[in-house]
Formats: sequence, structure tokens, C-alpha cells
Amino acid sequence: MKGDMNGAEILIKSLEDLEVKQVFGYTGAAILPVFHALGKSSIGLTVNSNEQACAFSAAGYSRSSDKVGVAIVTSGPAITNTLTAVADSYGDSIPLLVFAGQVPEHKIGTDAFQHINVRGIFEDAAKKVILLSNGADIESIVKDAYYFAKSGKPGPVVIDLPLNIQQRKGQYRALDHEMFSSTYGHENHPSKKQCRSFFKLLQKSRKPILYLGGGLNSDGASRAIREFNELFNIPFVNTLMAKGLMDEGHPRSLGTLGMFGTPYANMAIQETDFFFAIGVRWDDRVAEKVGGFALNADIAYIDINPEKVHQIRSERHPKFSFIGDAKTALEDLTEYAKQENIEIDIREWQEKTSELRQKWPLDYNRSSKSIQQAEVLDLLSTCISDETRITTGVGNHQMLAAQYLRRSKPKSFMTSGSFGTMGFALPAAIGVHYANPDAEVIAIDGDGGLKMNMGELHTIGSLGLPIKILVLNNHGDGMVRNVQTALYGGEFTGTVRDSDISLAEVARVCGFGHAKRVSDRKELRESIDDFLASRGPSLLEVITDFDEAVYPKVPPGKPYREMILGPYIRERR
Repeated sequence: MKGDMNGAEILIKSLEDLEVKQVFGYTGAAILPVFHALGKSSIGLTVNSNEQACAFSAAGYSRSSDKVGVAIVTSGPAITNTLTAVADSYGDSIPLLVFAGQVPEHKIGTDAFQHINVRGIFEDAAKKVILLSNGADIESIVKDAYYFAKSGKPGPVVIDLPLNIQQRKGQYRALDHEMFSSTYGHENHPSKKQCRSFFKLLQKSRKPILYLGGGLNSDGASRAIREFNELFNIPFVNTLMAKGLMDEGHPRSLGTLGMFGTPYANMAIQETDFFFAIGVRWDDRVAEKVGGFALNADIAYIDINPEKVHQIRSERHPKFSFIGDAKTALEDLTEYAKQENIEIDIREWQEKTSELRQKWPLDYNRSSKSIQQAEVLDLLSTCISDETRITTGVGNHQMLAAQYLRRSKPKSFMTSGSFGTMGFALPAAIGVHYANPDAEVIAIDGDGGLKMNMGELHTIGSLGLPIKILVLNNHGDGMVRNVQTALYGGEFTGTVRDSDISLAEVARVCGFGHAKRVSDRKELRESIDDFLASRGPSLLEVITDFDEAVYPKVPPGKPYREMILGPYIRERR
């Protein structure tokens, strides 16, 4: 309703108008007016165990839906605690709104209790930082920020809320939020000349590859790239952020490209003559390695970020580039191809890439007495449905999940890509659950990452959230330890856990109805079946091989031709 409200009430009413259904937060004195307004609203509130987890849950909400996740925290250490999650979202282009309490305006800059310069800290880690001041139109700012976070290259917006602004009376005008969305609704379309230029390159090619990134990870963009490739059936590789936007069970799927990519993706990339990159940021774990083939391949690049396109134009010299929404560009290219009856003949290349996939399958140490993380994930992949939503932490288990878990739907695999943040899996899974309350949600983590946000075991358990947590416990930081093996002669300083605390026991104390630890391979299948069949909060802790490493691996700074297959990946004859 319209009328006089305080600033906090205007903020919450604006979020209701934007159809925000759930927020994640942690209260404190400097944000109390907002929380009390929230308590009288239709919006649900999840109180996490710390503010970093609040922002990660909000990010999980965004990553697994077409909505913008919202986190609300108090001042000082509360907002700085969100910095890691904000930077993580910025790196992965995830829309997010973070509201932070602040000292009253007259105390800003006076060394007041729990005051921090939010703009100074967040300006390089967020898409935008806003300090609300006296006279600010809170309704307009909040509604505009929501759509700004989603627009163009998406990202987090941080809004600093001085206490006096929350308390100040004002009038809520019920502005139509569609007028804010229309501000960011302009779409660029490739011209017919540009479409003709693109297909001239494609038709010349005999070994094209699609390189698919997170900019395509939406239902609409996923449909667009699938429709495009129904015409041409081009082999494709994906980034971590793009798992599932094309069906990884498709014959043309070559899996994830990069430092820990599949052997067949990394082999095929050495032979391609046309590299079509869509919605990617050219991560160093991929881009550092493409120099060896880029000199021999024509590059086409579509991305919505002008700065990135300009950078790639100067560094990679693509023959075709387009700045705009990937979904729109692909739809236009597809329509042009249909109108012009464009066809390509790449049968030999299709057969070659299929042969690579058959000849060089992933593999692991099948004779080890210890359970391998790879075998757990390989087994899990056969037990979950296409509707299952996965979150992962960061480390060996993350790379192995990318290799072994086949996904077939967009927004079904959520992970920290650019920033590589341990502690991501559990709080992100909470957000994924609230965005997809009917879906099975599985958080996969290592023992190190789980302990970084272990408080979320209590959040999940105390709220009775039906989230399943798979802990692959190798009693150390496996990925870093692999580096120590290669570079430091096996001196494992700081990466070995001498104590052995049962994380399953911790989960039971936190209210998990199903919590089990398994170390015997004979019990593994039954344990996974019971874990997946359980209701409510569930945790399965699997004790895995201390010495397991991820292969294949392309060493830092090396080209794909120097990929190390490791001791278990062999050519299948």
C-alpha cells in the first residue's frame, strides 16, 4: 500500500513488489529496523550461522534460478564477512543484492563502533556499491539495483544503509518495477552482414568446436544453443560454470575443458580449426593453454561484456566477435541459418571426436585398498536424476565432480569457478533449496571445505532442510597436497590432518536424522542408496584415499599437448 513508512519499511515493501520470496540474513543493532519490517512482511527469512554464509546462500538462490538472491546483514564485521561471497559472485557473474546496516550518517568517518568504509572495501569486488544518504529515494534505488544486478554482465550490488536512513519517514509510491526492468531491456542483434560473416567462417571449417561458458547458463540460453546445434551437430566443450546447459550425455559432448578437463576435450582442442567461444571469460586455466592452437584456428567470440570482448580482440584476434546477449545472438544466427539453408559437412570430425571419447576414457586407481573420490562420484552419477541440483566445494572433489557427474540441465551444477572459494558448498545448497524446494539438493564437499562453514550443518539441521551432504574425507587439503608432491618433494606442510573427528557424529549432534561414516568399499553402494533414499537433513561421510590425485592435468602455463594423463588413464583399444 502507498503511504508514510520509515526507510526500512520502504525497502522491504520494494522487495515484496519485486516478488522476492526469501532472504538470507543475520541481524544486529545497525540493521534492526529492516529486520523488524521484514518480520511483518510476506518474505521468508533464513538466519544462517554467519554473514559469509548468508551471502553464499543468496548466491546459491541466484545461481539455481532466474531470480536475484538477497542477503541482509548488519554493520562492520558483518558486512566485511560477506566480502568473500560478494567477490565470488562478481567473479562468476552472479546477480546478488547485499544490504548492510551502517552507523548513522553523522557518525560516518568518526571512528564510530562497527563503522567501516563499505565503498572502499567493495568497489573492486562488486558490480556496484551504493551508500544511501539523506534524501535518497529508497524505493527507486532498490528496484533499480535489482534489475541492474541482473542486466548486462550480472553481478552483486552492495547497498550501505545508515541507521538514520532506515528510521527516516518517507512516502512509498508503489512505482511500477517494470519501468526499471525496461531500462536494462535493450538487446543488440547481429546484422545480416555479421551473420553472413560468421557462417562463412563456419562453412570453411572442417573441425569446429563450441566452447560454452556460464553466460549461457539459463533456461532460455540453453534452449538457444541446443536449437543452434540441432542444425550443425558440432562437438562441444564447456567450462565449470556451463555444466548441464547442454546434455553431457550427448554424443557430441566432450566434457569440461582446461587444466583438469577430460582427456578427449583437451585432445580435440589441439586439432580444431574453428573455436566458437560463447559467454566465457577466458579463464587462465583454459586461456593460458590455448595459445598452441589459436594460431591455427579461427576464433569466433560472443559475450555481453564489452571490456572482455575488447580484451580478446586485442589478445586473440578473433575473426568474428559480437557484443551482446548470447541467447539473442544465437537465436538470430539460428534463424539466419534456417532462412539461408546453411549446411556444413563435418562427418569426419564428428567421428574423430567420438573416437577420442571412446579411446581415452577417464579412469582412476581401481586396485587401491582405499576408496577413491572418483569412484564415489562415478557411482553417484548413476544414482541421481536429471532434476538433482548439485553444489560443490573447491578442491579435488570439485574437479572430479566436474569430470564424473554428467548433467543434462542448466543450473543443475553450482560451484565456485573464478574465485575458487572453499566453504561454498553448504551455504550455497541452502539457497538452492529455497529456490527449488521440490528438487533433490546434494552438497558435495571435502573435509577441509566443510569445516570452513561447518556452522551451516547447524542451520540445515535445526531448520530440518532436506539437503544431502556428501563429504569426501581424505584428511587433508588434497589439491594443494598434489602441488606439494610435484613441487616440494612431498613435504606436506599445513595440508595434513592428524586428528580424525567423525563429521557424521557432528552432523548427528546438529540434528541430522541420517548421518553415516563409511570406509569399507563393500559398504559404499548400499550407503549411497540409503543416503539418497533418506528424508530430511542427511550426511554421508566417505573416507577416501589420502594420496589420490586428479588426472588428467595440464601443468600451469603449459599447452594442451603437454597434458599429463597420470598412471591410470590409458588408451582403450
